[in-house]
Amino acid sequence: MRRSSRRHLLKTMAAVGATGVMPRLLTASAPVPSAVAFSGLETLVVPVDGPWFFKLDRTAGARSFDDVQTAQRPGESGHTTVPHTWQIQSETADYKGVAWYKTEFHAPADWSDKIVRIEFQAITHSAKVRVNDALVGEHLRKGYTAFTFDVTKALRLGAMNTLTVRVDNSFDPNMLPRDQSFDWTVDGGIIRPVSLLVTPQAYIERVEIDAVPDLASVQPKEEGAATHLTLRAVVRNSSSQAQQVRVSYRILEDNSQSWGAVESSTNAIPLAPAATATLAPPPSSRLMNLWHFDQPELYRAAVTLECDGKPVHGYTQTFGVRKFEVKDESFYLNGERVRLMGVERMAGSNPDYGMAEPSSWIEHDHNDLKELNCVFTRVHWQQDRRVLDYCDRHGILMQEEVPAWGPDTFKGMKDEPSSEIMQNGLEQLREMIARDRHHPCIFAWGLCNEVDGQNPAAQKFIRRMAEEARKLDPARLLTYASNSLQNNPERDIAGELDFISWNEYFETWQVGSVESVRPNAEAIHRAFPTKPIVVSEYGYCECAPDRTGGDARRVEILKSHTNVYRQLDFIAGAIFFDYNDYRTHVGDKGTGALKQRVHGVVDLYGERKPSFQALREESSPIGELKVGINGRWITASLLTRVDLPAYTVEGYTLRAIVYGFGDLPVEETSVPLPRMAPGEGVIQEVAFEEKSPRRIRVDVLRPTGFSAATAWWKP
Repeated sequence: MRRSSRRHLLKTMAAVGATGVMPRLLTASAPVPSAVAFSGLETLVVPVDGPWFFKLDRTAGARSFDDVQTAQRPGESGHTTVPHTWQIQSETADYKGVAWYKTEFHAPADWSDKIVRIEFQAITHSAKVRVNDALVGEHLRKGYTAFTFDVTKALRLGAMNTLTVRVDNSFDPNMLPRDQSFDWTVDGGIIRPVSLLVTPQAYIERVEIDAVPDLASVQPKEEGAATHLTLRAVVRNSSSQAQQVRVSYRILEDNSQSWGAVESSTNAIPLAPAATATLAPPPSSRLMNLWHFDQPELYRAAVTLECDGKPVHGYTQTFGVRKFEVKDESFYLNGERVRLMGVERMAGSNPDYGMAEPSSWIEHDHNDLKELNCVFTRVHWQQDRRVLDYCDRHGILMQEEVPAWGPDTFKGMKDEPSSEIMQNGLEQLREMIARDRHHPCIFAWGLCNEVDGQNPAAQKFIRRMAEEARKLDPARLLTYASNSLQNNPERDIAGELDFISWNEYFETWQVGSVESVRPNAEAIHRAFPTKPIVVSEYGYCECAPDRTGGDARRVEILKSHTNVYRQLDFIAGAIFFDYNDYRTHVGDKGTGALKQRVHGVVDLYGERKPSFQALREESSPIGELKVGINGRWITASLLTRVDLPAYTVEGYTLRAIVYGFGDLPVEETSVPLPRMAPGEGVIQEVAFEEKSPRRIRVDVLRPTGFSAATAWWKP
């Protein structure tokens, strides 16, 4: 940080009492390693997280933060830390309405030739943002998508600037999720990180990359597959003069620092003042490694913008190369038929954080998902980008959704969705795809959940959303999660999308028993014989007085229903609902910040139930692992599943930990396992030296380092 900025901070410290706001010296976040590519041309990212002032506005009549009368109740005003939600405080847990946030930041004088934007990664649900006395933008009725506003003209350079945000999380009949028709927490606030983005006056807004592998050309791993690369850079000229602009890009393996030669570049074109253009260099081809949930190989594209022949801005985009498609009633990943299992996580459920989750908790939960052998999941709303980054890097396929949730989404709409709901759905879809389409973990876009796909208004909504999604991202699959396939499934719009997503809750939400599962699944298959079926939700919710089976009942339903799916070859995947008991405004257990649904294999704080281990075993590609010893040799017998989940096991290792004196771990050894297709097995021997083993733990480790199966030897 410049010395002049530090001096200015010291001068303004005395102003705290007068303004009621803490002046802050902001520091830039660590850039993605790319200095050799851009030499300082990257966007300067200045976090605005941390201390803010906060007030609730129960009258919703205030015109500014300072107009709100000081609240008398604890928790309704004072300092807070952004990201933040007021719903985790007991005093304000039930409040839904308007709140205000305020902070200050210093804008250096040398930003005079820059464009400064502010990015909010999410505010639930509506936001109006002011810098100093200027309203710089509104983002209304979209609680989980990121947005940016250009604040350049509102800044006072060389001085402190006031940033004020009006937030409203009221239920709203004109947004998605609509009114109270959803079952998760309504946490209001600035729930995800905030940053200033400082760039030249002409800059790259975003980059879209399509990396299509030629699966017929797949080479050994060190060589990869021939890949057709198409890149589009959205460029804006915010200066007052027309500029000749061009873009070029290079490709780097994500774990490398050696940038290759320029892959492709555009010709220079004129870009008028205040204009935006999409520049697409000619497609290129190169050998690239494939992304897979067990081999999550990533690349970075370094895109350079030139204005009038001079490099002015650099933009780095991470991406992966993979092909996920539907063929012959099945899913194929990189040409291999796969049957996949996973579990859904409901974000925002830890009462200590709510929706304002820190990176440490996001990593905690997703490490649990990986231990649960989750390689395939879906979510009910647009996710924190840290979630998607984790799934990219550690290997979890995800279906990300627009939060059109529940039976009341189209209540009162006879033949057409309302114009407000239709427009809100399209806006959320566009913002989701624009931000997230580069993530290799996302294999499908979900258009809605449990909206009655036999209702004309819902059908027209889904058709319009599908049309827009295919225009924005033609390569990805589309689906919607249906709970209206129990009767006359052929009437459901599910069949017009790429695969069928079926929420199956016999023995819980739907009348019937485990014996009802197979005939219903077969009826769906007869209605849509060319479509793979994914059980997009199943499980056991203790959400009614007659549900007294506890976690043992959850295990029973998990095992019995999964066993039925395994017998039906047209079921391509199954997602257990869910990982965690989750906070929700309609919860039937707990009060305040702990109002919840008891649905998970861990509780709100992440404590594991016995069902955690059961789900881990059911979701493993290793169907059998037995361990014995013969002298100083461990003998492990493995057999991979042939049904669900079923996929090739490659690059796995067998690790043994020997416990000796004092029952302490005293020896560890590992050996590589051979490639095994579904239904194949191996007997693997491992030598050890400990003379008096007390017990031995044997794990089958994925290439990502997570254990897929565990067995113990005990004398």
